[in-house]
Amino acid sequence: MKAAFRFAVLALILVIVAMVSALTAMRFAIHGQEVAVPALVGLAPAEAERAVAGLGLQIAIERQYYSPQISEGRIMSQLPLPGTKVRRGWQVRVAQSLGPTRVAIPDVTGQSEHAAELNIRRRGLDVASMAQVQAAGIPADQVLAQSPPANATQVLAPRISLLVTIPAEPQAFVMPSFVGQPLGSVNRTLQDAGFRLGNVSVAAPVSAPVTDTAGNPTTVPTVPTAPPAQPSPASIIVSQVPVAGQKVVAGAAVSFEVR
Repeated sequence: MKAAFRFAVLALILVIVAMVSALTAMRFAIHGQEVAVPALVGLAPAEAERAVAGLGLQIAIERQYYSPQISEGRIMSQLPLPGTKVRRGWQVRVAQSLGPTRVAIPDVTGQSEHAAELNIRRRGLDVASMAQVQAAGIPADQVLAQSPPANATQVLAPRISLLVTIPAEPQAFVMPSFVGQPLGSVNRTLQDAGFRLGNVSVAAPVSAPVTDTAGNPTTVPTVPTAPPAQPSPASIIVSQVPVAGQKVVAGAAVSFEVR
């Protein structure tokens, strides 16, 4: 009995030792594939590639910026930072220096979007981004602001962002009901509100219901005895387009049917 117990304890100890050995080996295998990222700032791209290639890493130049401190063509920033532990095969992203700013930032405010783009690209610069805004009292398609401003120094990137005006959306209204009102007063109301009078037509006369000799309902067509009536300021509105409750914009035409 004691021999069996000792055997079980020995087997348990062997299992624990095997698990610890496996975990230790796995830990060494994982960390054995890790390397420290070297310092690349100030190196030429070819030098930086050789430095990371010897460690099993890769390099990617993602951005280019102006820099008065770092010579043109050399690495000015990197990610991950130097000393960071990474796995072999990791990609180190870097930015390359364009050297000191060599071009003057033009003033394109007040120009059209197209003219501003031509002016910027003619100087070897690019348009970084373009935002749009509605500005009261300022014509559409006009550069309202730029970043960096004209003649700026210590510019980091050879790109300019623009803020361009766009047409203001017309003011919207909810159409009221003009039914039952005289055409003349409604016309004045529309003009004062910035709307236009559209088509005005006279509603067709309605036949009066009558009964025949047998007492059955029938209609007698109206026989015109005079030229068709013409709309006048005193004519009463019986229908309108757009109808009441519909949204309309300033300057829209409103048509009526009158009697």
